[in-house]
Amino acid sequence: MGQVQSEEDREVGLSQIQELYKKFANECPSGKLHLHEFKRIFGITSDSTEEESAYMENLFRSFDANHDNTIDFMEYVAALHLVLRGKLEDKLKWSFKVYDRDGNGRLDKQEIIYKLRKHDHPSNAEKLTPDEICERIFERIDQNNDGQISLQEFIEGAQRDQWVMDQLRVDLRPTGWFIDHQSKNS
Repeated sequence: MGQVQSEEDREVGLSQIQELYKKFANECPSGKLHLHEFKRIFGITSDSTEEESAYMENLFRSFDANHDNTIDFMEYVAALHLVLRGKLEDKLKWSFKVYDRDGNGRLDKQEIIYKLRKHDHPSNAEKLTPDEICERIFERIDQNNDGQISLQEFIEGAQRDQWVMDQLRVDLRPTGWFIDHQSKNS
């Protein structure tokens, strides 16, 4: 009987990591990926909206572990490891950083709504608006009702409530996309 390999079981092989390094070295001969290069890689151009550009800046910031405004190969590998193989809690911490546009360590409703508007939510069977989804998220996980979500509330709320998890996660299972994307670009 044949077995179907689930997306979670698929791993990035050594040859794919070597290919990543070649691409990184090609794109970034200096060994550092700058914001403008990061945006170009992800298709952000002068025609992109201000929101798309800001989102990419925040994503870039979330990967820039040493805050030197560049991503070196080690940060790149660490980011890939997190996204492809990291533990759920680590992925939620990263998702929180992506949401936290102002970097203050707390999420307000505007940050949640901004992120919800950026992405379609296939789990939104009720056809709720981003504002309605945001209100429901805050009702379920803002434990102290201060109008902000802390990292602890974010992690605990997402782990406790699958609907909240579906709404908040950035993308916890990108391995299949990564492998497919690498195949297309080879």
